[in-house]
Amino acid sequence: MSFFRFLVLPLRAPLLLLLFVVAVFLGHHWSIESEHLIALQNVSPRLFWTVEIVQSLVIVLICTMPDLLLRQLSLLMASSRVLSLISTLLLVIVVGLYVLSLSLLSDVLILASATLLARLDLTRIKVVPPPQVMALGLGALVLVGIWLGQDLPNPLASAVAAVAS
Repeated sequence: MSFFRFLVLPLRAPLLLLLFVVAVFLGHHWSIESEHLIALQNVSPRLFWTVEIVQSLVIVLICTMPDLLLRQLSLLMASSRVLSLISTLLLVIVVGLYVLSLSLLSDVLILASATLLARLDLTRIKVVPPPQVMALGLGALVLVGIWLGQDLPNPLASAVAAVAS
């Protein structure tokens, strides 16, 4: 019976399907971007996909376990003023450089919003597993979506190849 409830979960919480569609879209978008980066800037495909996957998993982790992460950060900052200043400066500098140097802020915001909406929808139907299980489940959903999106055909490349031949 619990397996049936698991299969019906996307119907009860439709924002899980939205998260999956967003992950498929981002995977397809990133596969098109990777072609351009490999051709123009000589970026390794393995490095590009590693950065994108790690970024996606960090976003899912932060969005599914904010209370645990913030509690640990608060304990670290409460231990001393020096650690508080160093950790705040480090966090602001790293996040600021990340946002300024990469033009992927829109991808990060879209994935974070979809993850938070899926988590809210699961809470609405009273499916609240422990944060680690939620992070694992939503992370797996996002990774499968990115993997499927990466394998979608690129219609622009097909049109360019048809015109070229």
